[in-house]
Amino acid sequence: MVEVSPYRARPSSSPQPTVFVVDDDAAVLGSLRFLLETDGFAVRTFRSGTALLNLGAAPGPDCYVIDYKMPDINGIDLTGRLRKSDRDAPVILITGYPDENISARAATAGIKDVVLKPLLDENLVKCIRHAIKDRPTPDLRDST
Repeated sequence: MVEVSPYRARPSSSPQPTVFVVDDDAAVLGSLRFLLETDGFAVRTFRSGTALLNLGAAPGPDCYVIDYKMPDINGIDLTGRLRKSDRDAPVILITGYPDENISARAATAGIKDVVLKPLLDENLVKCIRHAIKDRPTPDLRDST
């Protein structure tokens, strides 16, 4: 019996869920790559929002983890640009600058969760797993 995945089908060469991480801090990228790969995710990192946007039509991730404060574009604006490009994977915003305004703006932008730095451990992993699990499955009947 074949088990149907709760999220979109992944190519056979990449059976684990893929997470794209965007942060301008190389140390944070390295730490998050280690954390997420240890928990079974395939990880691709980007040092800026622009680098992610320049990726083009490559296959997208199962989830994005995006820093709020970056020099080129903030995480909420980056999420908006991703949505305009038909990239509908859930987004988790990470920030070291918490305030109510960021959380409200993130919710309005459709961001799944806001996780505070430096608490990027099991809390982030749980948020990612829930976001992927709760992601709507595309109706394959509409593709005919």
